[in-house]
Amino acid sequence: MKHLLLLLLCIPFLGIAQDDLLDEIDNEQDAWQYTSAAFKGLKIVNFESTKLVAKNEFTFVVAHRFGSLENGLDTFFGLDDAVTRLNFIYGISDGFNISVSRSSFQKIYEAAVKYNIVKQQNNGFPFTIVGYNSILVNTALEEANLPLLEFKHRVGYTAQILLSRKVNTNFSLELAPTFFHDNYVAINEQDNSQFALGFGGRYKLGKRWSINADYGWHLNRADNSPFNNPLSIGIDLETGGHVFQMHFTNAQGMNTNTFLGQSTGQWSDGNIYFGFNLSRVF
Repeated sequence: MKHLLLLLLCIPFLGIAQDDLLDEIDNEQDAWQYTSAAFKGLKIVNFESTKLVAKNEFTFVVAHRFGSLENGLDTFFGLDDAVTRLNFIYGISDGFNISVSRSSFQKIYEAAVKYNIVKQQNNGFPFTIVGYNSILVNTALEEANLPLLEFKHRVGYTAQILLSRKVNTNFSLELAPTFFHDNYVAINEQDNSQFALGFGGRYKLGKRWSINADYGWHLNRADNSPFNNPLSIGIDLETGGHVFQMHFTNAQGMNTNTFLGQSTGQWSDGNIYFGFNLSRVF
């Protein structure tokens, strides 16, 4: 009887000990869980985000940049001078994507890979790190204007490290050290190999809305270059199977080499472009 009474008295403490053990296990599992959805779009605005397409998932992205708003009604606020980029992205795995695209800006064809290096963890590693590499061909260059033109002069390359952190439920930041190389540059004093540092962020305004912004700081632009650093601000809207991004930017080109190396707009002059990215998952 004494043994039975002692057992009954110990049951609550055994239950508490078991709950403490389960809580410890849950906390240990949470520490190793990956942080999700730092960015909902594959791009912040111009810069690639650390989001990847899932395994066996196919995503089609239609991106538009209209003409400069400063021309007003003459070009219907830029709608007459639209530039379009079609991008096809496939997830070989959850951590490795391939893509091909065609842009009407300089008639550029581009192939790219995007791959996860490490993911941010809850109470663990503080960042997500993704690599991005691309090769492009500028088919708009004409031999009539460049008599010594060869195919190699049409080619450009990009290498980026995308480092992001989801600071809290609503706020995410990204840093993007970038190297890009163009075999042909229009400015004589401009180095073919160029370097830039990208900054971007996302702030969630509601369940399906966020405000996004990114900026590219070109580190070795020629002194006589007419081009500017790209600054872009936009809104993301999640609607079912796709993300709709609307933005304003001073860069009309949408490939990394073009928006970092050849942005002609100037915010202070009103020389900016309205655009949008529409992605659809299949």
